Amino acid sequence: MESLAEALGFNADQPLLILSADLAGSTHAATAATLTAMRDGSATTATLMMPGPWSRHAVDQLNHDGHPSDDVGLHLTLNAELDCFRWGPLTHAPSLLDGDGGFPRTIADLWDHADLEEVRRECRAQLERARIWGLDITHLATHMSAMQQRPEFFDVLLDIACETNLPVRLEGTGAESAAGFPFRRLAAEEGIFMPDHFHLVRGGSRAALDAYLAAPLAGITEIAFEPALAAEELRAIDPTATGRIDDLALLTDRSLPDRLTRAGVTTIGYTAIRALQQSRG
Repeated sequence: MESLAEALGFNADQPLLILSADLAGSTHAATAATLTAMRDGSATTATLMMPGPWSRHAVDQLNHDGHPSDDVGLHLTLNAELDCFRWGPLTHAPSLLDGDGGFPRTIADLWDHADLEEVRRECRAQLERARIWGLDITHLATHMSAMQQRPEFFDVLLDIACETNLPVRLEGTGAESAAGFPFRRLAAEEGIFMPDHFHLVRGGSRAALDAYLAAPLAGITEIAFEPALAAEELRAIDPTATGRIDDLALLTDRSLPDRLTRAGVTTIGYTAIRALQQSRG
């Protein structure tokens, strides 16, 4: 069977890497860092959290600056994990609120209490708002992988992916085994494209990138970063701030492109994957 890498015109054994800057829209520190990582650094895609307090600013910056090559996915969000900085649903969704009036902090809380119809309505509202604001969405992702690890939540994610004909960031076969159901196979059967491998380490992804470059994998690997400016706001609300500040330093390190070249790695984004998927849909 032809691999996604081959379908994109690469050799089957070619290491391809997506460098994602996540969480734009959540804070100013994250939004500004994401734009910097994409335009002045090595990030090849980003994800935007529509319920985040800075989401409108993020979209305005993307649209105002007029970068047609910006590759931005929708970070479907049903959790607000920070203790003292909260965001909540765009829709009327009582089952998606915790005692503070924001999204649940943990995935377990979400799974225990969320009404699936409210989940579906909220995800569609996030998608619709992004489109109304003018965002050209290249792919879908799910915050904290909350919609990936439970079959009933994954059904909602897959339905939306099929409705929009967009690729989806999904974790690899190890996470699939842990979830106990074949979410990658289910997505593939519906014609949804996804990377072969995915890595996200909260609090800094430098070690994940170093490990990958030491032994690049054949096929498409996505490594997600959560870059942020070294702002007092971020340090006050996020215990992983130090690692996130390092993520920005890493993605804007002028030596990174040379490291990638020496490792034989080619970087890609989701724009080409979306075009290929939609050409076959």
